[in-house]
Amino acid sequence: MPGLTDPQRLELLKLLQEQPQMSQRDLAQAMGVSLGKANYCLNALMEKGLVKLERFRANPDKRQYAYLLTPAGMKEKTRITMAFLRHKVAEYEALEKEIEQLRGDLENRRIQSAAQPERQSGSQS
Repeated sequence: MPGLTDPQRLELLKLLQEQPQMSQRDLAQAMGVSLGKANYCLNALMEKGLVKLERFRANPDKRQYAYLLTPAGMKEKTRITMAFLRHKVAEYEALEKEIEQLRGDLENRRIQSAAQPERQSGSQS
């Protein structure tokens, strides 16, 4: 869907799953986007068949709607979640390697620093 990154699309699908009765205005505010963008994104999700709009029958205000994830919407949410998780695991593993390398560098510097005074005092005798 144009206009949204995968993390934003995941956030939108999660919000809709958790709070299907959320108004477009509240949805826009929760996502930090304009009301127009929230409307555009919801319409795009509905056109793709990921979300359907239904009246919320239990509410006395019959203008109240619920945005419900379709099976295709659940599948898309799962796909994005898995991709997001793979990306975060790769970031985590890269950070672990970098931390290990930095610790090794520090240990080497500590060993070199400890050895330097011995060399200087040994050359003065």
